[in-house]
Amino acid sequence: MKFLLVFDFDHTIVDENSDTWIVKCAPENKLPNGLRNSYRPGHWTEYMGRVFVYLGDNGVKEEEMKRTMTTIPFTAGMVDLLGFIGENKELFDCIIVSDSNTVFIDWILKAAGFHKVFDEVFTNPAAFSSAGYLTVQNFHAHHCAKCPKNLCKRKVLKEFLDKQLERGVSYTQIVYIGDGGNDLCPVMFLKKDDIAMPRQGYTLEKKISQLAQDLSPVECSVLVWSSATEIMSYLKVLIKE
Repeated sequence: MKFLLVFDFDHTIVDENSDTWIVKCAPENKLPNGLRNSYRPGHWTEYMGRVFVYLGDNGVKEEEMKRTMTTIPFTAGMVDLLGFIGENKELFDCIIVSDSNTVFIDWILKAAGFHKVFDEVFTNPAAFSSAGYLTVQNFHAHHCAKCPKNLCKRKVLKEFLDKQLERGVSYTQIVYIGDGGNDLCPVMFLKKDDIAMPRQGYTLEKKISQLAQDLSPVECSVLVWSSATEIMSYLKVLIKE
């Protein structure tokens, strides 16, 4: 009996968007209007690339970025939840699928001592160039019309499950915990024994309830959460069954 926990990162594990949190490093804690207005829907990664160039041009170094990123707050109850999962790793495989980047997630999880809770992190690859600028790339290419250009979370989840099956690992249940519009695609891939846990008041919850109103509800069960202690309560029931 093994369960797979799939987490989004921004507004799910941490209570903010890590990509907008980094703006605290910018001069006067803000970006120029021209840069802010250069974002095109579906092309977030390219936009963040320009933000990182701007920070680099303004002399923002790796150390300062790291200091800033590790002050990002965790969502209510999340520290307890991750501690609980860490104590029960024999029952839970745990992955992150996120539109953030490897550098930010790594810094934040390591600073809080949670990097060992997660078996794998699927996110946009990032690294510092020889000039000290942070660079970020698209996670992969895909053909899903519903998802942003750089990341289809359904594709990531499906490929992960296929790889696990090849290793002889299958899951009693998948629990998907997220908040955003780009979490809907993987949620629609879940089966009736699985469970989607959208964060209350965020886009994913609204999209799932819209589907139910349109009489095309998702196949899996849905349990809304506002504090991660509610997720922990559900997992405790799950492992007792």
